Amino acid sequence: MSKFIKWFEELKMTDVDQVGGKNASLGEMISNLTRLGIQVPNGFATTAYAYQTFITERGLDDKIHSLLDTLNVDDIQALSNAGHQIRTWIEEAPFSDEFNKEIELAFNQLSANSTAEMSFAVRSSATAEDLPDASFAGQQETFLNVCGLDSIKLSIKRVFASLFNDRAISYRVHQGFEHKDVALSAGVQKMVRSDIGASGVLFTLDTESGFDEVVFITAAYGLGEMVVQGTVNPDEFYVHKQTLAANRPAVVRKTLGNKALKMEYAPEGSDELVQIVPVTLEQQNDFALTNTEIEDLARQACIIEQHYQRPMDIEWAKDGLDGKIYIVQARPETVRSQSNLQNMERYALKQESNVLITGRAIGHKIGAGPVKILSSISEMNQIQDGDVLVTDITDPDWEPIMKKASAIITNRGGRTCHAAIIARELGIPAVVGCSDATKVLTQNQDVTVSCSQGDMGMIYQGNLPFEVITSKVGNMPDIPVKIMMNVGNPNRAFDFSMLPNAGIGLARLEFIINRMIGIHPKALLEFDNLEASLQEEISQCIAGYNSPVDFYIDKLVEGVSTLACSFSNKPVIVRLSDFKSNEYHNLIGGPLFEPDEENPMLGFRGAARYIDPSFKDCFALECEAIRRVRNDMGFNNVQIMIPFVRTVTEARQVTELLAEQGLSRGENGLKVIMMCELPSNALLADQFLEYFDGFSIGSNDLTQLTLGLDRDSGLIADKFDERNDAVKALLKMAISACREKGKYVGICGQGPSDHADFADWLVEQGIESISLNPDTVLETWLHLDEVLSSSSNQKAV
Repeated sequence: MSKFIKWFEELKMTDVDQVGGKNASLGEMISNLTRLGIQVPNGFATTAYAYQTFITERGLDDKIHSLLDTLNVDDIQALSNAGHQIRTWIEEAPFSDEFNKEIELAFNQLSANSTAEMSFAVRSSATAEDLPDASFAGQQETFLNVCGLDSIKLSIKRVFASLFNDRAISYRVHQGFEHKDVALSAGVQKMVRSDIGASGVLFTLDTESGFDEVVFITAAYGLGEMVVQGTVNPDEFYVHKQTLAANRPAVVRKTLGNKALKMEYAPEGSDELVQIVPVTLEQQNDFALTNTEIEDLARQACIIEQHYQRPMDIEWAKDGLDGKIYIVQARPETVRSQSNLQNMERYALKQESNVLITGRAIGHKIGAGPVKILSSISEMNQIQDGDVLVTDITDPDWEPIMKKASAIITNRGGRTCHAAIIARELGIPAVVGCSDATKVLTQNQDVTVSCSQGDMGMIYQGNLPFEVITSKVGNMPDIPVKIMMNVGNPNRAFDFSMLPNAGIGLARLEFIINRMIGIHPKALLEFDNLEASLQEEISQCIAGYNSPVDFYIDKLVEGVSTLACSFSNKPVIVRLSDFKSNEYHNLIGGPLFEPDEENPMLGFRGAARYIDPSFKDCFALECEAIRRVRNDMGFNNVQIMIPFVRTVTEARQVTELLAEQGLSRGENGLKVIMMCELPSNALLADQFLEYFDGFSIGSNDLTQLTLGLDRDSGLIADKFDERNDAVKALLKMAISACREKGKYVGICGQGPSDHADFADWLVEQGIESISLNPDTVLETWLHLDEVLSSSSNQKAV
């Protein structure tokens, strides 16, 4: 057996000390997972022995480490000089005759069955790499489309030299690894023709929240380095593992990236191995993977995760010739899986200002400081501690300066690029893929970078105050009421699911329509009849979807199914749309279809809108989406809530309409809840409950309509109080009616979140659940336990 070369099929994870984490993992998968459908291209690895022998025989060992032993890695210029010197020594030193011969034999065997000139990927794999507590993401080099024996040898030499990239030297020091303890293996692997296909990175958990019931996939056209390096904004997909295992449609969220560029093979005779070319507009406006391919990839990811028994970070490639999807790297995920989920840290802005630019949020933190725009790493000395680093793209070469920044902003990049991984490891908020941050922002301008508001990262003007709230999430005390949550933004659902909860008591469909769709449903239904300019505006929004109507339904499905899978074993009460005419008016195309009402709050909304002939076809789209989520995807935890039901006749009509749309009460466990928010609902509670499975009390509208207050008027805002005796009288009637009939009764208004004593009173009345804003869950829960325990003790005395 060769001391210099090991074939992947010979390797297992126990060989990390010989061939590094990446190459050992490739061998592990080929040996154990091929029979389960995991497709890994074959290849061989040079050993740590080969590297160490080369360094020692050429007299480089002492030279390298005498230089590094006295190096201050925080001196960026000294680090750059030392790294360049060491790489030059390595690249100029020849391999031994024995090593040259071993490479030649392995290369000839690997390429023996090729009828044309085959190309290869030559990847780095460090022996201390991909350990559970350090990612080493992107620290060494990869070379793609390498053809011929001489080029293979040169690429192996360059891989060895990349062990001493500036970023790798600095990273090892900061992670506590001794330089002498790390060796480098080069993996030589058959290329997957993703240059004419697609590629990307996936994680078997959500990279921002740590939610581990989904697979998160990024995808773009061409070779994968574009996604890994962050030079392209990829498509993003989430797949729910449990639904996938049940062989149901499992893609719960899709986000179209612009994918403006791709890396492909350079033309024959070129000095370069690869080239970067524009992607056609038609391809940019389509997803790089079909739903079938997304689910196939997610299945492979789940098999790999199950084998390794830990969350994984995986690189994949789709071959444009055979159409198959291959796994080209797999390593442990090392950031979110190491987090302490018992300690929740929440960042919150105390005030807001003009939003200057937005992008993809990395992490959940907030950072502020003066902008420093860098066009290249050569300008690194401009960055001081606490600055906001702004550049076109950050890659791991920038790690020594990234740790100085209070926040990072880039024009390009996605949430799985190397720079994003390093930003997470360093605990620095980053907003990537902003398109033109380097043009919009100005040098030394004070900004606040917020990643605390979901997937969208916000860059605000000025240095804004913010707070950091740390909460311990342990075993919460038992209390005689269920604590649910109001969740309007599906992008925060994974994060919120980590809080103690009994499910979602209110998910507003109009929030999904506003955030994820932004177009009036009637404009989509009547797309062919719209003016050309409006058609063009809508066409840009619906890129990647089959038709305007499919876009509307699919986006509703994505939003609702994301909520449903985040709380998969708990009820998720989805309130169907309750836009008022002035709110619908603000959507694209809205002015064409909405009336002008003097008092929209009391106008064309809720159940009256659903049953009106002018809106029935729009309502049918909402019903179709709910039907797909429940019946096709299997999320039977989704319940329906109907808002603003003025009369018992409306109650009967809307439940009949739901049944016509395939959403009959009781069928497949479906519960239909009514929003109790008008005095008539409480006064005639027994009659309304004939048509519903319970009430969810909306204390905001109920208080407004009971006291005759416009809740939007600042002139009388001080008079708005859910604790008014008249409001309480109606609440008591509604709760009692539900209790007597054995039906559900909860409250989802703002009141319990704002007033702890109001929450106390509701518990005394027998409320079944209180649905709170997520930021008040822990505080209200503990308060109720304290109050109820105190009350119980007093009664005992």
